[in-house]
Amino acid sequence: MFSVEVRDRIMIAHSLPDPFFGPAQNMHGATFVVDVAFFREQLNRQNVVVDIGAALSVLNATLKPLAYQNLDALPAFRGILTTTEFLCKHIFDAVAAAARSGALGEDGTQLSKIRVTLTETDLARASYEGAVHAR
Repeated sequence: MFSVEVRDRIMIAHSLPDPFFGPAQNMHGATFVVDVAFFREQLNRQNVVVDIGAALSVLNATLKPLAYQNLDALPAFRGILTTTEFLCKHIFDAVAAAARSGALGEDGTQLSKIRVTLTETDLARASYEGAVHAR
């Protein structure tokens, strides 16, 4: 399986209002390094997995609505614990939809899977990995 990975970053604010989260129940900021890996069985005729420029553009467009936002105030996240793991899946869903729709070019439609990793600190990160196409 071949892969190519792109990276961006995002700064957000949120709270995690559940006793499970201790001090993170309160409003706090987070800066995430966001890595998205694209996988496919065979390289395309140009011997790449996907165009890196297109992948960077899709990732940037996916993150832009979240950047510098208080996630607690966004209607899409009302009442949701916006954990790092949850945000991985949210970003995965948007990037996978972009791949299926052709936003990554024809190569995006040939992807097998995508993995999204959010690194919160040098000590902690979370990921979500899944198939691009429903089986």
